[in-house]
Amino acid sequence: MKEANLISFKVLINSKGQVVTELSGLPEEKIDQVFKTKHDKTMMRKIIKESKVKLEKMHSYLEGELEALN
Repeated sequence: MKEANLISFKVLINSKGQVVTELSGLPEEKIDQVFKTKHDKTMMRKIIKESKVKLEKMHSYLEGELEALN
């Protein structure tokens, strides 16, 4: 079974001890190259879109909370 990273969210600590978030994933323009059926392409676009909405909110929230601690 092949794998594709649709979307990832990481919370990291860098070498300076700072907490950073990272959001990455499959670019929308690559979906047509990776997935074959119309159904799969539609489903992947929906998953990525909805995940980004939620994860971008988490990213903003964590950034604000971490800034408040400094």
